[in-house]
Amino acid sequence: MARPYRRATAWARHGRVPDGMHADLLVIGGGPAALAAATAYRDHGGEGSVVLASADSAAPYARPPLSKDFLRGESEAADAELTSAMTYTERGLTLLLRREVTALDPAARTAGDVTFTTCVLATGARPLRIPVPGADDPAVLTLRSLEDAQRLRSAALGARTAVVVGSGFIGCEAAVSLARRGLTVTVVATEELPQLARLGPEVGERLAAWLEEDGVALRGGASVEEIVGGRRVRLGDGTTLDTDLVLMATGVEPAADLAERAGLAVENGRVVVDAHMRTSVPHVLAAGDVAFAENRAAGRHLAVEHWGEAEGMGAIAGATAAGADAVWDTVPGFWSVIGDHTLQYKAWGDGYDRAHLVDHGDGAFTVWYADDRGRTVGVAAHGADEDYERGDALIRAGAPVPTAVRR
Repeated sequence: MARPYRRATAWARHGRVPDGMHADLLVIGGGPAALAAATAYRDHGGEGSVVLASADSAAPYARPPLSKDFLRGESEAADAELTSAMTYTERGLTLLLRREVTALDPAARTAGDVTFTTCVLATGARPLRIPVPGADDPAVLTLRSLEDAQRLRSAALGARTAVVVGSGFIGCEAAVSLARRGLTVTVVATEELPQLARLGPEVGERLAAWLEEDGVALRGGASVEEIVGGRRVRLGDGTTLDTDLVLMATGVEPAADLAERAGLAVENGRVVVDAHMRTSVPHVLAAGDVAFAENRAAGRHLAVEHWGEAEGMGAIAGATAAGADAVWDTVPGFWSVIGDHTLQYKAWGDGYDRAHLVDHGDGAFTVWYADDRGRTVGVAAHGADEDYERGDALIRAGAPVPTAVRR
């Protein structure tokens, strides 16, 4: 027999809220951290009413496919859903869509017209646009939400050329996907090589080669000075690129403004939380991209924007809300699929002093990252799953990089 959770009825999914609605657990957000918080609360015995208030128009979905198979037209929106609609009913989760929360009062325990006992902020991040003329033109596309991806996919249908501004992982993934749709694609980036500052030349050179394999042209070390009508990109050297579409893939900023207005502690643009995901107000928690969270294994606070970490932090927040003793102590990591290649990466994410490349042949490689004392602080691998898994323990322990690769 199903547990008789206290919950609102199914109409709430469409955003209609009765006067005086109360949530024992209110989750603000609609991404992986939000859904994980709600389900973990149930998994750890939380029986109160649960409300997810999402500004998105779609139920929680996976973002990684948006720059890959969804953009290529190989999957549809329904394939990206994180869970079925039945889950919300069975688990007693009230989902409010198109519900942007603009006011949070921790002392009164209110968020707009909803009162709560405990609140989890899982507001994520929003795309950044570079501050140049024309960057804010609606014709210049970004890729963060499902709606963004749908607009980009539609634009690609009638396009022959594309300029992607930014060589981060989203930019590289989307560039290859657009190229595989038959577009002539140019990536413009201030870095000479993709991910040069973050991962070093050893990885950057290989990412550039992966782009080239799919016919993507890389204009590294280039600045965008102006975008005209979403169709013409003027570079700092005077070059002009005429194109059918422009994708701005220049990073994200945490959506911490709600927390700031509520008076919560914020540092480096993110909400400061402990290893249990508690903010400076104990009955308000935060998780995912918006959080600057203490990691027990690292011994410090980390800023992380990885999909898997958002889920993990959300699960800890939900467990904490249910009264469980859960802490964040995993090594952050992610995978990026660029064309036919997968890069696996684990690191604390706050830099390194030396990089050690191991070439395994046939395109496979590992890069071990060390601090100035020789301790392992990160690993990037392609075609070397064992090194990626081994790296987790080495990073967690602060162990020396493997002897065979030290030099």
